[in-house]
Amino acid sequence: MTSLAAFRDQRSAQLRRLAEEHLQHDLTQSDRDTLRSAGGKIGTHAKIGTLLGLTLGIVYCAARLRTMRVAYFQAFRALEKPVEVKFADGRTAPVPDLTEQLAPSKWGDAATYFFFSLGGLFVGGELGFMSGTASASRTIAKDPQAKERIERAFKNYQVDVMKQQIKLLEGRPKIDDIFRSDSGMQG
Repeated sequence: MTSLAAFRDQRSAQLRRLAEEHLQHDLTQSDRDTLRSAGGKIGTHAKIGTLLGLTLGIVYCAARLRTMRVAYFQAFRALEKPVEVKFADGRTAPVPDLTEQLAPSKWGDAATYFFFSLGGLFVGGELGFMSGTASASRTIAKDPQAKERIERAFKNYQVDVMKQQIKLLEGRPKIDDIFRSDSGMQG
């Protein structure tokens, strides 16, 4: 097994095969259909939540923030601003006009739309994932016997994964071998 997650494809293929074996041997066809339906609900909810979050982030939040920034700038521009500061010792210093530096810019607008869309994307996706998980749980819980079989199959899968992990760890005699990659390179 390699030390980088990106190169652990063989391990994930083994786990996928093991999961397929448990799906085929421990569950009935109706249980497998229930699991596929539940998995589809999670994906559907996550996609819808992502799209809604992205839309809310761009259309509502970012556009409102830009409108508020423009309104505040217009109000700031209309205010009477001081042109000089008079100190206690009698000297005066000019105050620079910062109006142009405070004006909303295209780069600021682009950053606003980008970050609000990114935030909406993540928040909407996570909320969709949570609602999809709740919906999937309800789908599985409809039939108590199927739920029990699915839970038992998952526990059996976890036991088999842990047995493989134990074999892997027992097969390596030294602590140095645990951290060494399969490519033969030693660090």
